[in-house]
Amino acid sequence: MPSALPLGLPAPEDGVLPPEAAEGALHRDFCLYVHIPFCAVRCGYCDFNTYTATELGGGASQDEYAGSVLAELALGARVLEASGVPARPLSTVFFGGGTPTLLPAEDLASILRAATAQWGLAPDAEVTTEANPDSVTPESLRVLKEAGFTRVSFGMQSAVPHVLAVLDRTHSPERVPQAVQWAREAGLKVSLDLIYGTPGESLEDWRTSLTTALSYGPDHISAYALIIEDGTRLASRIRRGQVPPIDDDDHADKYALAEEMLTAGGLAWYEVSNWARTPADECRHNLAYWRGSDWWGAGPGAHSHVGGTRWWNVKHPRPYADALESGRSPAAGREILSAEDRYVEDVMLRVRLLEGLPTGSLTATGRKAIAGLIADGLVEPAAAFAGRVILTFQGRLLADAVVRRLLPD
Repeated sequence: MPSALPLGLPAPEDGVLPPEAAEGALHRDFCLYVHIPFCAVRCGYCDFNTYTATELGGGASQDEYAGSVLAELALGARVLEASGVPARPLSTVFFGGGTPTLLPAEDLASILRAATAQWGLAPDAEVTTEANPDSVTPESLRVLKEAGFTRVSFGMQSAVPHVLAVLDRTHSPERVPQAVQWAREAGLKVSLDLIYGTPGESLEDWRTSLTTALSYGPDHISAYALIIEDGTRLASRIRRGQVPPIDDDDHADKYALAEEMLTAGGLAWYEVSNWARTPADECRHNLAYWRGSDWWGAGPGAHSHVGGTRWWNVKHPRPYADALESGRSPAAGREILSAEDRYVEDVMLRVRLLEGLPTGSLTATGRKAIAGLIADGLVEPAAAFAGRVILTFQGRLLADAVVRRLLPD
């Protein structure tokens, strides 16, 4: 969740959505994202809406944060009912951050219990929390499992100490297998997040990280290319020449190595940056984003989407809590997506998936582009002839370019 909020329309204080948001809701999944904005240390590459204790000063308290989220969940139920959006059980719940597991496990459990009481939880619901390897214990993971959590996503990032140091990560590589073992013993599925392309990371460093991650036997691995965001400490270090800039060719080589090794290790890609051991291990919450489902985003800076209306909360925990204490929506702004907006987003997101994009949903411009994309080796010919746009490996490397060719001028 990038820290900069978009511009948009003013959001009403009662949070009520336009009538069209309710249309077709019963045919869409409903999910919950809970943003926990606290970190022990701000990583040098991170542009997310997160805060350390020293940054917050005399205001929003981690001890009181769960209460604010509970207030927003109650508000959410009132808003959806007042907007005519039919009640649906939650298909997925995802706690992200920040570092959600900096809060006591019982606080996370209480938020999940409140969400379940508010909306219900589908029998096969997926419930995930992100975690740093050094922010969990065997007991905290057992509490989460007993509360209904089903998986944990550890921010491993790298197995190489000098790479972790550039990223300002606080955990030691040795802590990761211990945390994975604890999660397994608690009965939770395990996902590992990796980052490639860190300044100073060699191809062999990246091979070491992949080999090490696979040795832990995770159910799921996400591998993301490092993006240097303006205003971050890492961007400043690159600008001053303290570390080398990132290199697109290096990213491509490392992505190719990830595909080779993860596939050989028994994981299959299902989204450009994500691999799962079986289809049942795919992150259903992220799939809900890519497929345009509905979700409520709780927490400062969190984004929500229901039926083509998107809104985002104020960034800082203090005004977020103040709004809820006064009975107001914490939304800072919103936008109502036009049919063209929704089409563009659908193409941008669905084309990244292994299941692909139905060719019948494309405009004439998009359908006309398919032959050229096949000729350039970017789209699978057999899938296209069967009515879906599915990227080849080369197409995954150039996914943004594929999207541009599918969209109208």
